Amino acid sequence: MTPVELSRNVLCAVRRAVDAGELSVAVPARAVVAAPGPGGSGDYATNIALQLARPAGRTPRYVAEVLRERISVAPGVRGVEITGPGFLNISLDSAAPAALVREILTQGLRYGHSEALAGREPLSVRLPVEREPRAEAVADAVARIVATQGGRVRLRRGTGDAHEGDVLDLRTLPTATPASGDTAPLGIDATRWALLHPAPHDRPRLGAEHLVQRESNPLFRVRYAYARTRALGRNAAGLGFTAYAGDLADVAAAQNLLAPLADHPRLLLSAATHRAPDRLARHLVTLADATLAFVPTVLPLGDEKPSAAHRARLALVEAAGTVLAGGLSLLGIDAPEYL
Repeated sequence: MTPVELSRNVLCAVRRAVDAGELSVAVPARAVVAAPGPGGSGDYATNIALQLARPAGRTPRYVAEVLRERISVAPGVRGVEITGPGFLNISLDSAAPAALVREILTQGLRYGHSEALAGREPLSVRLPVEREPRAEAVADAVARIVATQGGRVRLRRGTGDAHEGDVLDLRTLPTATPASGDTAPLGIDATRWALLHPAPHDRPRLGAEHLVQRESNPLFRVRYAYARTRALGRNAAGLGFTAYAGDLADVAAAQNLLAPLADHPRLLLSAATHRAPDRLARHLVTLADATLAFVPTVLPLGDEKPSAAHRARLALVEAAGTVLAGGLSLLGIDAPEYL
């Protein structure tokens, strides 16, 4: 179950409680679910009970009790615990992560794609008359990301009709000219990362730090994490086993990796809606760090024999590799299998 699906289940619980007369409140447009905070438990937590308590004229604890009963019966939910003043801590069935991994491996590079923006007028992207590296890179990445959600982009240079509708004006981006005046020494991949990773209002730095193969370089971590997922597959084959998206015996240990994987469709839609390739780039860094932290658990240690748990962990990191490769591709950056 993804965070988006879990959020929908929480909202359905609110709606059913309202229909049953247990709560008198307007159903909110969204319910935020996130990793539990200090003192929390389970796989996800939501503060929806605290959010609804005042408009419902009830205590947060009462609202939480009402919602716990309804969320507990949702498919894929193993249990719900109330902590603190009324936080709902939700534990998922161990089969739910396996279903997520299967979904990613089945959909491949199209995982997270949707038709959410289909049928809309094309987004008009205004570029400077003179070619400017950052504007060109952002326009290309925006077009790729918007297309994953069924949308279209129309590129224009210079001024445009003020009444042409939805417009992204890239002429206002900070320039991205390095001191040398030449981006070639970085190469295409590092240059695109340097231009796309910073927030729109930040001026990119086109320096050699993007070529350093160390943990301090976010691009290196993302590409290295992908290369490690591919290497694990080769190493596992040498040990005589392959990936299988089965139940993860210890869901909590894998949660830091499952969470960004499950959140990828929402993040991709957000990057498309806000025309923000930097959001995707930062998401890939988060996913890469979680992948690298999980990698040591995948292969058997010492005389340990490969088990169903190892196959399930291998499937999880292969799913992570799929998402990393897809994200880099949308940014126009190569994902090397060896690094």
